Amino acid sequence: RHLTRIMLFIIGLGLYDEKDVTVRGLELIKSSDRVFLEAYTSVLSIGKERLETFYGRDDIVVADRDFVECRAEEIYLPAKDGDVSFLVVGDPVCATTHSDIMIRAREAGVKVELVHNASAMGAVGSCGLQLYNFGQTVSIPYFDENWRPTSFYPKIQYNRNGGMHTLCLLDIKVKEPDFEAMKRGKIVYLPPRFMSVNESSEQLIEAEEMRGRGAYDPDRTLCVGLARLGQSDQCIIAGTLNELKQQDFGSPLHCMIICGEVHDMELEALRPYLLKDSRYEIDAEGTLFQREVP
Repeated sequence: RHLTRIMLFIIGLGLYDEKDVTVRGLELIKSSDRVFLEAYTSVLSIGKERLETFYGRDDIVVADRDFVECRAEEIYLPAKDGDVSFLVVGDPVCATTHSDIMIRAREAGVKVELVHNASAMGAVGSCGLQLYNFGQTVSIPYFDENWRPTSFYPKIQYNRNGGMHTLCLLDIKVKEPDFEAMKRGKIVYLPPRFMSVNESSEQLIEAEEMRGRGAYDPDRTLCVGLARLGQSDQCIIAGTLNELKQQDFGSPLHCMIICGEVHDMELEALRPYLLKDSRYEIDAEGTLFQREVP
C-alpha cells in the first residue's frame, strides 16, 4: 500500500484464532501506528497475548464495551494523524457497533477502509442451509427476572411466513458491571457469560408461550444449533427446540437457526446433523417427515 495513506482500517479477524487474519489485514496491523482490539460484540477463542505474538507487536489496546460505547473517538480520531487498525472478530460489517464507528469516523473527516473476513453470518451455511434462503437475523438477549424482551419474535414470524430461515445470534456478556458491588462503592465486573444453544432454546420456547402466535412450534419446527463455527471442533446438531435444549454443544461461541421452508438439497445436506432420536427423519428422496409420537 501507499505509505502516505492515513486512515482507519477496520479489519476482520475471522472466527477462530490468530491465524485467521488475512494477509492484507496482517500487513496493515504490522504497519499501523495504533491497534485496537474490539472485545464487546464477540470474542476469539484466544487471548490478546497470542495475537500480539503473531502480529509482532506488544501494544494492542483492548476496547471493551465502555470503551466502544463511550470513548469511540479515541479509536478513530488518531487516524487523522496516522494509520489505526481497529480489529473485530468476524467481518467488519456484521455488527451495528462497527457501522456506527465507521459513520462517526467519516463524519469527523477520517478516511475508513474495511478489510473483510469470514463471519458467522456466512459460516452458518456449513450446516447445509442455503444462505439466500435466510431472512432477517435476530439477536437473542439474556432474560433476567425483571427483563424478558421478545422483540426478536415478530421478526422470526415474518421470516417463517415467507418461508425463510432465521439466524439467531446469541447474547454474550463480557466485563459486565456488578451493580450490587457498585452500590457498596466497589468497581467489580461479573464473570463472562456466553449464551448456549440450550439457553436460547429455553428462551425461544418461553417467548412462544408469552406471545402465542405460532411463529414456531417447539415440538415440530426444525432448528439447527451451531457451536464454534470455523474451528476444528465445530458442532452442528439439528432437531426441534425441545430436543436441542437437551444436547451438549460444548464451549462457546454458539448460534442457532430456526428453519423456514427446507428444500430437498438442504434436507440432504442436513441429514448428517439430525439427532438419531429426533422426531424428524429424512427419507431416501430427501423429504422431511416426523415420526409418530407414542
